[in-house]
Amino acid sequence: MKGEKPRGTDPEACAYLYSASLEAPMGHDWTQIYLYIAGKVAARAKNAQSADDIKVDSLDDYQSGLLRDLKDWIYRHRVKVRQERRRAEKAQGLYHFAAIEKGNDWGVL
Repeated sequence: MKGEKPRGTDPEACAYLYSASLEAPMGHDWTQIYLYIAGKVAARAKNAQSADDIKVDSLDDYQSGLLRDLKDWIYRHRVKVRQERRRAEKAQGLYHFAAIEKGNDWGVL
């Protein structure tokens, strides 16, 4: 963990792949990745049960690279959204402050 660049989390990747699977069928590699990551996430839950016939214990190098790229994309997207929200909140705060200066305490100019 230390020294590694930040990435999306396993639960985030699992949720993203679950949502993507509802949009369109996934290919073999993405199915393996989803089953692998879902198994890891479920294993952390109390009383988790996993079907042994669909359990994926490891990924090959190509699939690991796809998962790493997905987690990188999730992290970048999360940071971008957070920055956009901060900018919007800051702009709204300045707008609210300007309205208060004009004697309008409900934030409307």
